Amino acid sequence: MTEIKSFALGPLQTNCFVLVNGSQAVAVDPGGDPAPVLAFLRDKGLTLTHILNTHLHFDHTYGNKPLAEATGAPVLHGADDAYLLETELGLGGLFGLPPVERYEAQTIEPGEAVFAGLACTVLATPGHSRGSLTFHFPEAGAAFVGDLIFYRSIGRTDFEGGDLDVLKRSVTRCIFTLPPETRLLSGHGPETTVGDEMNHNPFFAGF
Repeated sequence: MTEIKSFALGPLQTNCFVLVNGSQAVAVDPGGDPAPVLAFLRDKGLTLTHILNTHLHFDHTYGNKPLAEATGAPVLHGADDAYLLETELGLGGLFGLPPVERYEAQTIEPGEAVFAGLACTVLATPGHSRGSLTFHFPEAGAAFVGDLIFYRSIGRTDFEGGDLDVLKRSVTRCIFTLPPETRLLSGHGPETTVGDEMNHNPFFAGF
């Protein structure tokens, strides 16, 4: 039996998700002080196997270093976002917000993977950022989409590396082809489902 726990972390209240499978867990987008995540892992007796970043914008990575140091779990991200590690968009400091602590990370390619003992399809879903990834866990019935798509909305595309047409193609080709009951767990705001967004997201009217 899988479980998904969410934590709103950091100055932009980024959704950090912990997907639990038995005694193992994987964290997605720790966007702030991971103390609540660590307390949850400790209370449940869980081993964190990986830290997954849907993309490397600063508000999704604030907790990478402390969470990795506390658990020993590797940080994984899309190769096409690696350049952000040398920009303000990835390092923080924008809008008067604090900088991100430098962290060690590894790239992961789209394709099939296993995290916390669960099969995962890693999908390349650029548009919000060049290297944005979606992590689809069929057994959990969930896809972690970062800032690609939100409840009734989409991610902004005016940051460097963003592209509205590319984002829409990513959603229609990679997200709307998932089972309609699949939960979409976004970087901000409430969760939704594939079917709900296909039918009601105004950015895809007439899809």
